[in-house]
Amino acid sequence: MDRFTVEVISQTPKPQQVIYAAMHQDYAEGFVWDDRDHWPDDTKAGEIIVKNLLAGNRGHYGPLEHPQIVLNCGWFPHSTMQQIRTHRVGVSFDVQSFRYTGQRIIDVVEGKRDVEEVFYLRPLGSYSDRQGTHYTYTPEQRQEDVAWCLSACQRYAERIRQGLSEEHARGVIPFDVRQHWVLSANVRSLLHLLDLRWKADAQLEAQKLCELIWPHFQQWVPDIAAWYETNRLKKARLAP
Repeated sequence: MDRFTVEVISQTPKPQQVIYAAMHQDYAEGFVWDDRDHWPDDTKAGEIIVKNLLAGNRGHYGPLEHPQIVLNCGWFPHSTMQQIRTHRVGVSFDVQSFRYTGQRIIDVVEGKRDVEEVFYLRPLGSYSDRQGTHYTYTPEQRQEDVAWCLSACQRYAERIRQGLSEEHARGVIPFDVRQHWVLSANVRSLLHLLDLRWKADAQLEAQKLCELIWPHFQQWVPDIAAWYETNRLKKARLAP
């Protein structure tokens, strides 16, 4: 959908092996570091985690909290940032501030950027509200909304020229201005986020964020991802 983007900045190498070491230390008599030459490789570690930790929904997710992944999320509407930031247990954020990044709005007025590069509007099509009432977002409505965004950019630029601060002038811009952020999470907290924001009744843009995170998660912890896809994905279960 749209310009939405998620890229990996960094991630713990051999994450399933890290989880195995943490899990193994829970019941090992010895200091597991001393036995590191005999640890299973990342693939085998993943199989052991699924069998001994995840299968049967045993509920002991503590070892999943050790590996970390850092993601750069871009071009999402501000409303999505708010939805995601609500569930911040084990998740950290650094979010683009509109106190310092208002030049993009002025660029729209000067013809250097397109309105929809700076503001998000939903695609044309059929939708329903929370009560299940169906409606259609028409080309005419969308064009009116594009014009409204442009008008707001013009008002913002005018207020900046009049000497208002960026944090004052930003009050006139539409709510769903696009926003970039850096998100860091451990395996458990990322599963928690997917449980809550990739279910069928989650808002469209939050679901799209989860959809873009998912391939990175699969590549990073493939055995855990496979287990999650079979047992929890989009099933709206209580988050671990």
